Amino acid sequence: QVQLVESGGGLVQAGGSLRLSCAASGRTFNTNAMAWFRQAPGKEREFVIAIRWSVGNVYYYYADSVKGRFTISTDNAKNTVYLQMNSLKPEDTAVYYCAADLPGSSSGNYRLSREYDYWGQGTQVTVSS
Repeated sequence: QVQLVESGGGLVQAGGSLRLSCAASGRTFNTNAMAWFRQAPGKEREFVIAIRWSVGNVYYYYADSVKGRFTISTDNAKNTVYLQMNSLKPEDTAVYYCAADLPGSSSGNYRLSREYDYWGQGTQVTVSS
């Protein structure tokens, strides 16, 4: 089992920045990938960004809408994943969810929510215009 707890959400003006954190606990030692998704009111959950580890390499995946503005990073000592969001826009307003993928059956597509085995409870990000 893996437990994920997000934090860092809040209200920010357009053009501002926020950093979200996702603290992982439990059986995290063989995590295959970590990702952030978001869900705006009345919309489906959508992929934001992901990081994957494989044979000593690190791979990054970005939604086109956040490329150049959002970055994902990790602090292995703290078992924490961060989402740095810059140049925020009102359309970034959503509940942001952290997700973890453990080895096992894999679709190979890290932009799909079904790839991920564990999810956090979400943190609200609101960007005012």
